[in-house]
This record gives sequence, structure tokens and C-alpha cells, in this order.
Amino acid sequence: MINKKLIKDLFFRQRQVQKAIRETGTEGILLTTDVNIYYMTGLVFNGYYYLPAEGDPLLFVKRPGGLSGERLFPVRKPEQMPDIFLSNGWKLPENVLLETDEVSYNEYMRLQNIFHFKKTDNATTFIRRMRMVKTPWEIEQLRVSADRHAATYARIPDCYRPGMTDVRFQAEIEYRMRLHGSIGVFHAFGPNMNIFMGSVLAGENAATPSPQDFALGGGGQTPLCPIGANGTMLTEGMTVMVDMAGNYTDYLTDMTRVYSIGTIPELARRAHRVSQEIQDAVEVTARPGVACADLYNIAYAIVEKAGLADYFMGTRQQAKFVGHGIGLEINEPPVFTPRSGEALEANMTFALEPKFVIPRVGAVGIENSFLVTNTGVEKLTVFREDIIPLD
Repeated sequence: MINKKLIKDLFFRQRQVQKAIRETGTEGILLTTDVNIYYMTGLVFNGYYYLPAEGDPLLFVKRPGGLSGERLFPVRKPEQMPDIFLSNGWKLPENVLLETDEVSYNEYMRLQNIFHFKKTDNATTFIRRMRMVKTPWEIEQLRVSADRHAATYARIPDCYRPGMTDVRFQAEIEYRMRLHGSIGVFHAFGPNMNIFMGSVLAGENAATPSPQDFALGGGGQTPLCPIGANGTMLTEGMTVMVDMAGNYTDYLTDMTRVYSIGTIPELARRAHRVSQEIQDAVEVTARPGVACADLYNIAYAIVEKAGLADYFMGTRQQAKFVGHGIGLEINEPPVFTPRSGEALEANMTFALEPKFVIPRVGAVGIENSFLVTNTGVEKLTVFREDIIPLD
């Protein structure tokens, strides 16, 4: 059952989206991807959601069967939609927003042939920008996820046994995540973003490049999913970076902590302290109106001053961002890059992840989730940030 607070929140989102639709000069938005349908309705169905610039939404549901409600229409195929419009006396839309970054070419052409749109614009960019600024209900869900996320990380040392591989260590973490309420699957935007519950990077594997657009890579266990743990034995002198998803509600928090086995070099410890220095500098600076590019530049200036640019965000392949939005997907806008044109707004949520890879040792650094307030930022994922010994 959808709770009353969520229903109120959904009505608020609908009004905000309709206001933005009117500002684009289009007649409405037609959505079909699960995350965006969930954002507008609080549930996922196979079908189409149409929100006009004025008036109530229409839901065209293929699956599951049995759903009912006002302006909800069971359909077998999208070709039935125009008849439903016309039989209810509604004008067929001619100028709409479609998820052109996500639907296939065939799907796009099918909708075009069904409705004969005169003009279409990109709903993907539009709705992702709408989702950047969170509502009170969404923020509440992120707080719940953050608290459970931190509670799970407190149990990570219990997962370690001498002689383990990184894969076995990650499996033990995943078990405790599930016991704490983790949903398991989490959403990421874009192609080539498959990953299983998060990433554990141990030793030299942290330097392995990956095709996925995450901060760090790892070789993975198979060429079909070349990301994360790869069977590395956990041994003396290495670090183990744990970057597992905070998917304890439908809204995701992002959090990274570093664990060590035995004695690690001072270079690794110094780089970790620099990551904390970066976080401190961003926390002091970040507030509504601050450019995301400026936050990246603040981070990189600290890295250069410390003489650690060769290790920052990788070695053989270096990520060119230091933070990103979070919400229904793990990689939402805004993105903290040197070329970002976006600025922070109140009630945005983002993850900051300054990380370093030290050859023959592993990855160090931290990642936390933050809420942008009217006057600054609030850290949501509160848990110790030093390098935590496993042995």
C-alpha cells in the first residue's frame, strides 16, 4: 500500500513537473522506464505514463494485471492508446517529451507511428533534472538508507577471516547487507553500468581499469562483468576499499570506507588523510549557488599541493569527477567535474568520493552522502572515517 505521506509527495511532484512542462512549451511527457514511472506514481509497471501540462495523468498498464484506478487503462500494446484518448474526448498530443536517451530506436519509432507527433524533445534529461532536487519524503528515505548503511559498515570487520579472497569477503558483507534490509539490486543510469551490490577492491586490483563509468574499476570475475572483486587473496600490507550500495530503501546512499590488513605504507595513510582534507574543504564551501566545477577544482588543488595527482581517482585510468548526485539511481546529476555547468541547489543530495590508488597497496579515500541545506551541507552517512584494521 502507498502511504499517505508518499501520496501527498506524489501530488507535489506532479505539480512541479507540470509547471516545468509548461515552461518547455510542450503538451506533456510520456514515460515508460521503471525509475521514472516510479518517481511519478510510487510503483513500477510495464506500460506508459502520460502527464499532460494541465490536468490529470493517464496510466496505460500492460503488466501486472489487476491494477485499477481512475484514469488507469489496461492495454496489451501501445497502439491502443490513441483510441483511449479519443474515446474519452481527449485530444491526441502532438508535441511531447519522450525518454530519447533510454528507449530504443524501435520503441521511439513505434510511438511516433502511433501518435504522429509533430515534435518531440528529450524527457530523459528533463526528468533527471527534476529528480535532482529532493522532496521531504525522498530525503526521509535517504536518511533511513544512510542509517542502515552505516550500521552495516560497522559489522564489516566481523566478515574478515585470514586466508579469504576479496570475493568471499564481499559475499560476507552482502549477507549482512541483506540481513539489515538491503534490497540487493540497485539502479544505475546508462549503458555498461552493471555491478552486483557494489564494489570491494583489494590490493593491486584497485588499479585495474574498467569500462564501467564508476570512480574506480577492478577486474571483476568475468569478462562479461569486468568490475570489482576478482579473487585477490587478502594479505598483509594491502588495503581493502568497500564501496557497497546503500539500497535500504528505494533511495540510494553512497558510502566508501577503507580497511587494512597488517602494516600499510605511510604514502597510503597520507593519501587517505588528503581525501579527508578534501572532504573538509568541500563541506565548508558547498552551499546553494556554488558551482559543481568549483568543488572539483578545490579538490584537485589540494591533490596537486600534496603531490598526489598521479594517484588521484586511479592510476592507469583516472576518473575525471569527484562527486555525483544520488537518489533513485546511484549516478544522478549533478556531477562534480571540471567542466560541469551545474550549481548546487537546496535539497539536492550528492556523494563526494575523493579516492587514491597506491600501487601494490590498494585504494584509499572516503565517500559520503550529503544533503544540500539552505546554508550548507549535512552529512548523511555518519561512520568512522579512518583506515580500519581488519586483523
